[in-house]
Amino acid sequence: MMNLTLKIWRQASSNAQGKMVDYKVSDIDGDMSFLEMIDILNEQLIAKGEDPVTFDHDCREGICGACSMHINGEPHGPEGATTTCQLHMRKFKDGDTITIEPWRAKAFPVIKDLMVDRAAFDRIIQAGGYVSTNTSGNTLDANAIPVEKKNADMAFNAATCIGCGACVAACKNASAMLFVSAKVAQLSLLPQGQVEAKDRVRNMVNQMDLEGFGHCTNTGACSAECPKEISLDNIARMNREYLSASITAED
Repeated sequence: MMNLTLKIWRQASSNAQGKMVDYKVSDIDGDMSFLEMIDILNEQLIAKGEDPVTFDHDCREGICGACSMHINGEPHGPEGATTTCQLHMRKFKDGDTITIEPWRAKAFPVIKDLMVDRAAFDRIIQAGGYVSTNTSGNTLDANAIPVEKKNADMAFNAATCIGCGACVAACKNASAMLFVSAKVAQLSLLPQGQVEAKDRVRNMVNQMDLEGFGHCTNTGACSAECPKEISLDNIARMNREYLSASITAED
């Protein structure tokens, strides 16, 4: 069992001034998840009539990407390739002080406490993250379209991106390049995604810039902190696609 000091960012609303607040939690089992530990703190706060700490969560299985927390200066905490909900308290020691903050990015404004608005990601996907389908006549079954195994594997790996925003939080420029490149790649690598390929990369990159994300300077922090280990190769591929699409548009 562990006794811990938590330094948590508290901010009542988007327009309110935030500050770090210290809390003590005791008898924390190492087999608890990080979110379960926050749940225990919130139960104590509610029992005392205080406002519980607001944070995003949903599946608690490392799938949805909602559990976005900066823990001791690292997105999702100290364990690699792990979301906050899958982080266990055995990664910490009795007596530790743990600093917990929301994602820090202009494009991810704080809603309350540890919850940020990541709707910018949704708008980027809406700008071009789709595949059109011709449903007139006898449309071929998707499984009948051959896909080269190398491309299928790369597309699948890119599609594992859960849109948590850790890449943005890790980047010194708050760039969303890893996220956008993964969403572009998962479609452009497949034959079904070729119809909109050029429009897709132009529209999604342009929307990313409109949302206020920073530029990529190739430090690689995004991939290093990504819980799904999305490869930097996707960024290089997207840059090539964007250049090609831009030249075609000018012609």
